Amino acid sequence: MSDKTLRNGVFSKMDANHKKAVILLFEDKLTDEQIAKEVHRSRTTLAKWKKDKDFQEAEREYRSLAIDSYVPDAIKQIHKLATGAKSEMVRLQSSTTILNMAGYSADGDSPEMSKQSVRKAKAEADIAEAKAREINEATGDNTRIVINNNVPKEDENADS
Repeated sequence: MSDKTLRNGVFSKMDANHKKAVILLFEDKLTDEQIAKEVHRSRTTLAKWKKDKDFQEAEREYRSLAIDSYVPDAIKQIHKLATGAKSEMVRLQSSTTILNMAGYSADGDSPEMSKQSVRKAKAEADIAEAKAREINEATGDNTRIVINNNVPKEDENADS
């Protein structure tokens, strides 16, 4: 979330008590009763705030801001594990996480290649369905399917 969005967002326009309530709710260390006391309001008032659309939007804005601020440290920690963990499995998982975050899937395909594979599979399914429909329309109701279960296995033919 950009600084411009925060300056123009709902959170920035709230009074100090609303902002404090949003922050305390995000931190999730206090009960609603305790948060209400911290902002000098009743539990009922806090409950009303939590139902308010603007308050909910402010919570989303703050959550996004807070989580974005954790990303650099998280990436540093993952890199530290990828390069220095004693366990080979931890190093592998950390490296895989970094590659996935960079846009590569576990099998080495880029997200664009994965999308293309999905499109190709859907197109092939559509073609197969169209061919099946065409065969059904061409043959009509007089089609008879015969299944022969008496086909000898290869090793039974080897004696001949």
